[in-house]
Formats: sequence, structure tokens, C-alpha cells
Amino acid sequence: MAVLRGSCGRRHLLGAGAFMAGLALLPAAGWSRVDQRRLKFRHLHTDERLDVVYFDHGRYQPSALLAVDRFMRDWRQARAMRIDHRLLDFLHDVQLRLGGFAEIEVLSGYRTAETNAMLRRRSRGVAKRSLHLVGKAVDLNYTVAPLHTARANAIDLASGGVGYYPRSNFIHLDTGPVRAWGG
Repeated sequence: MAVLRGSCGRRHLLGAGAFMAGLALLPAAGWSRVDQRRLKFRHLHTDERLDVVYFDHGRYQPSALLAVDRFMRDWRQARAMRIDHRLLDFLHDVQLRLGGFAEIEVLSGYRTAETNAMLRRRSRGVAKRSLHLVGKAVDLNYTVAPLHTARANAIDLASGGVGYYPRSNFIHLDTGPVRAWGG
């Protein structure tokens, strides 16, 4: 066990306090603020981009959430739905674990019943009661890390479902029950 020896006088305490206060005032250049959550997206079908701080000072930001809802809309039907805040937090937490804030490439967010039915006719991998239908799922690729690394980090978080589609170069994340598939 290490023991700290020596005196810690008033001047030392004041100096240490001033130092800590100074650190708090430093700009956050390159540092992720704990009380702020930011996501950067690029939609692969529409080529739209969104760079948004959706959570700041302990609150979700309504205008930012509306921007995310519009961005994650069903682009085939031009219809949007409220995206689950927990899904954004899941995306953010994976991004933090990957260690970078490059754009997240989005293939599919919210889907209307019509779009989901059309996709089900084209592919066996589309669920009839997909969480995309209720704004709780997204298909994406993190450009900051290999797909298998993003998948492993998402599974470790145990925040919802994680699907792995390496042939199509995307993972599926949702806020449903914790589970994983694909590979």
C-alpha cells in the first residue's frame, strides 16, 4: 500500500484547486464532453449529411431530434417518424468505444409498412415486424473502424439487437431485446 507523505498546506490546496478550475475552463478541442452527445451521419441513398448535437447540458435537444427524424425518414415514401432516443444513445456509445467521430453511413432508418413489405419481397432477411417500422432500428456502417469491430463493440454494450451483414457491409442496431445474429 502506498502512503503519501509530506505536508499539504493551504497554499498547496489553493494551488491545486486553481489548477482544477483552470482545467474546467479549457476549450473542449478534441475532447468529448460528457454532457454533450454528437453524431455525424451520411445517408448512402440520398447523400444527405447531418452533424448534430442531440443531447446537451443534460437534455435532449428538440430541434436536433427533429433533424434526426427527418434524416432517418423513409426516403422511398418521404415519411418520417420519431426516432427512439435510446437508439441515438446506442449509436453514440458504439462511436465512443470505436474512438472516433467520423461519419456514420446510414442505409436505412425508419421504414413505412409499404417499404418494409417491398423489402421483404426482395430479401429473406427483412423481419415482418421490424423495429424499423417504429423508429427503433437503423442499418449502418461506422467508417471509423472495421465492421466486425463495430459489431463486437455494439454486442458488448448489451443495449439492444445487433445484426451482422458483412456481405452487404452493414450492421443493424435496434433498441429491442438484447440479442445478436448474423456472421
